[in-house]
Amino acid sequence: MNEGQSTGSSNRLLAEGLCCVRGERILFRGLTFALEPGQSGLLTGPNGVGKSSLLRLLAGLLQPTAGAVAAPDAIALCDDRLALDEHLPFEQALRFWGRLDGKDKADVASAMTRAGMAHLAEVPVRYFSTGQRQRARLARIYLTGAKLWLLDEPANGLDADSVAQLGAVLQSHLDGGGIILAASHIPLPISFDINLQLQPLEEMEAYL
Repeated sequence: MNEGQSTGSSNRLLAEGLCCVRGERILFRGLTFALEPGQSGLLTGPNGVGKSSLLRLLAGLLQPTAGAVAAPDAIALCDDRLALDEHLPFEQALRFWGRLDGKDKADVASAMTRAGMAHLAEVPVRYFSTGQRQRARLARIYLTGAKLWLLDEPANGLDADSVAQLGAVLQSHLDGGGIILAASHIPLPISFDINLQLQPLEEMEAYL
């Protein structure tokens, strides 16, 4: 197979003929789709089919085996990695990344509020519950100001109120011209423009 092309810059997310091979296994191939500013996509499929790999590929952390991706310059990926110093109070841990992204203290406060975490600003990250850690991951995404959000199971560990709050932030991002691609087995309270359903390899082969 030919090596995939490097990610290019675009105001939309465009994937053309993507193929991903991990550990001698083809996860998906021939995957083509596009999301324009203000649009969202839902990524579904059973565990191990390549949803997380696709998000990492679109984020530029993996190279496609074949195909090409064009995406906005600013991309934020929310997955199971927390990427916050667990020994610091939450606000301080978030401010570290805020400074790298050119954000000020007000931006950090806004991100915490949008994630429903403002009241935990002084609590060390290591004491967070599962749901609080998930909201901390989301706050990190909100802080980036990235146009493209790639979200891997963003509602994991969230209660009903937190899922509703997540939906409001996602919709606000779309209303502002942002783009979202989310992998989720939990219903998210926004409408999706496209639904990408990845299939296991043996089912894919029947169509190739």
